[in-house]
Amino acid sequence: MATKATELRKGMVIVGERGALLLITEYSHHTPGNLRAVIHLKVRNVQTGVTTPMRLSSSDAFDVAYLDRKKCEYLYKDSTGYVFMDQESYEQFPLSEELIGDKMGYVRDNTVVDVTFHEQLPIGVELPPTVTLKVIEAEQVVKGDTARNLTKDAVVETGLKVRVPAHIKVGEDIRIKTEDGEFQGRA
Repeated sequence: MATKATELRKGMVIVGERGALLLITEYSHHTPGNLRAVIHLKVRNVQTGVTTPMRLSSSDAFDVAYLDRKKCEYLYKDSTGYVFMDQESYEQFPLSEELIGDKMGYVRDNTVVDVTFHEQLPIGVELPPTVTLKVIEAEQVVKGDTARNLTKDAVVETGLKVRVPAHIKVGEDIRIKTEDGEFQGRA
């Protein structure tokens, strides 16, 4: 059943041309004076990651994609991509690097994450808002340089580079925002 453009909301996934799954990242409803309403969307193709703007009238309609989320454990990376295991059926499946993007920098081996499925096909990974990772490499800082808010590069156990305050040392657990990779504090 088709959903009218006025009923769409940010975060919904709609089916676009040729069956492409489009995640709505921005939604605005605009009525200029006594003219007809116009709906502006920004959508991101779930498979390719490409973001495009859309302009719709209030009478346009789309099919909403129904997605399943399952708890899956990240096992390892091989030539096919990142291999996950469904926690209920113990079935293993790969997700390609193009599909996941840079999200795997926040996921350690044997970590349980939510994997999104559309018609039994895995299409993406959903991360928690913050993750805790251990620092394995950190730059040395000149002692006594405290006049300014000093930050340095650090590498965490997954290989992700993060800007951290100067007082963070190798071996410490830190919290990182998964949205933008920003340091949140010690764990």
